[in-house]
Amino acid sequence: MNNLITTQLPTPPHFHSEKVSEVWRVPYQERAAAATAWQKKHNIQPAILDQTRICLLLIDVQNTFCIPGFELFVGGKSGTGAVDDNRRICEFIYHHLGVITKIIPTLDTHTATQIFHPIFWVNQLGEHPIPAVTNISPTDIDQGIWQVNPDVANSITHGDYELLKKHAYHYVKQLSQNGKYPLIVWPYHSMLGGIGHALVASVEEAIFFHSLVRQSPTQFEIKGDNPLTENYSVLRPEVLIGFDENPLAQKNQRLIQQLLEFDAVIIAGQAKSHCVAWTIDDLLTEIQHIDPSLAKKVYLLEDCTSPVVVPGVVDYTEQADAAFARFAAAGMHIIKSTEPMPISS
Repeated sequence: MNNLITTQLPTPPHFHSEKVSEVWRVPYQERAAAATAWQKKHNIQPAILDQTRICLLLIDVQNTFCIPGFELFVGGKSGTGAVDDNRRICEFIYHHLGVITKIIPTLDTHTATQIFHPIFWVNQLGEHPIPAVTNISPTDIDQGIWQVNPDVANSITHGDYELLKKHAYHYVKQLSQNGKYPLIVWPYHSMLGGIGHALVASVEEAIFFHSLVRQSPTQFEIKGDNPLTENYSVLRPEVLIGFDENPLAQKNQRLIQQLLEFDAVIIAGQAKSHCVAWTIDDLLTEIQHIDPSLAKKVYLLEDCTSPVVVPGVVDYTEQADAAFARFAAAGMHIIKSTEPMPISS
C-alpha cells in the first residue's frame, strides 16, 4: 500500500476557522483568482491526471444541521459537534487538495408537506405533533392518536385522502418491520430555497476552491424531496415499495456505481447517527452483494461527524458508535482526519 495522504499542503490565507460557525457569502471571484495562484505556487495537477482516484463524500454539511441556532443543529456530546467537525473538514480539504479527485456533497432537500413534518399529521383535536419529541407507530395510527391531515391530500395525492392514508400507514408499518428508526416528526428543516438548505459557507468555500484548483467540478447530490418517505441515506430512501407494490422511490444506483469505481471513498458529515450511518450502511450492503473486499476502499473520518444528541430528550451516541463498530468489522477504515491514509490504487 502507498501512503498517498501524508504530505499536507498548508491552509490558504483566506481560511478563518472562527468563521465556520457563521453564515456568510463566499466571494467567488476572489477565491477563483486565489485558486489559480495556489495551483501554480504548489504545482497542483488537475484531477484528471490522478492515478489513484479519491472521492470525498460529504453528507449534509448544511446550515440546518451545522450552524448553532438552526433547526437541527448537531451538537453531539460536546454541544459544538458539527462546528468542530466542519472546521476539521475544511482543514482536511485544504491539506489534501492535491489528492482528492472529486468532492460529492449531499443536500438534504425538503418542502413543508412531507411525511416527517408536523403539518402531515393531526390528532383528534386537529393539532399537529410536537416536532423532535414525537414518534409515530402503526399502533398510534390504529388507536387514532395520530392520523394523516386530510388537508395535505390535495397536494400529494390529488385530493384522494384514502389513498394517502394507505400510503402513510404502509410506510410507518414498513419502518417497524425493517428495523429502521420509527417515523420521527422533525422540525421543518433543509427547506428548499431557504438559508438552512445551503452548505455551510466555510465548507462551500473550501469545496469551491478545490473545484478550481483541481479543475474537478463539485458533484451535488439531492436527497429527501419525496413527500412519502424519509431519505436519511443518499443512496436509497427508507422505503422503496408502496402499499400497492409499486415503486415508491428508487435507489441512487448511478451514485452507488460511481462510488465503487473510486480507489477510495472518504466519508464525513452529519449526523453520524442518522444520514451518515444510513448512507454507509447502504453502501456496505451494496458492497457485500458485489464483493465484500471492496469495504477496504472506504474511510470514515470519525472526528468529522457527530451523533444527534438533544440533552434530556434523545441521545443517539451509542447507536452511532455501534454502527461504526459494525462498519469497521466489515473492513472499512475508521480514522481521524489528521492521520495518514494507506490507499493503494
